[in-house]
Amino acid sequence: MPRILLLSDTHSFLDQRIEKHAKSVDEIWHAGDVGSINVIDDLQKFCPVVRVVYGNIDGQDVRVEHPKDQVFEIQQTKIWMTHIGGYPPKYNPAIKQKLEIIKPQIFICGHSHILKIIFDPKLDCLHLNPGAPGIHGFHHMQTVLKFTIGEKGVKDLEIIELQKNN
Repeated sequence: MPRILLLSDTHSFLDQRIEKHAKSVDEIWHAGDVGSINVIDDLQKFCPVVRVVYGNIDGQDVRVEHPKDQVFEIQQTKIWMTHIGGYPPKYNPAIKQKLEIIKPQIFICGHSHILKIIFDPKLDCLHLNPGAPGIHGFHHMQTVLKFTIGEKGVKDLEIIELQKNN
């Protein structure tokens, strides 16, 4: 069962405290608004497998190497990761339609800079937004998520608060 570190909205800033958490996982996932491809290069020093989608602020350096969406399966759990997705029940109509077609057990997005973990009973899907570990944005706490993917979805979910933004 792979252990995952999930982050989003770094906006070209990689907090050094992430290294400690990154070294204890099997994969790092970034749900967009990377800011600079250097952030991904630095993350890959800690962990060999990194899943990334680009966000609305990302330039060509990130978009050339990483897609807008990733749909994949781990431990018989279907996952969809994109940057802008909304949250239950306030999905963008296009996202809602895709959710009904893709039918993931886990839906991951970023963009809001606000940590959200919400189960959507209508879609039988866990929505994860890790918040933001970056220093740009209106969020008050820098956050990331750590969890394990098992045959029945997310296990051992941890909310990691790095630092309060002033």
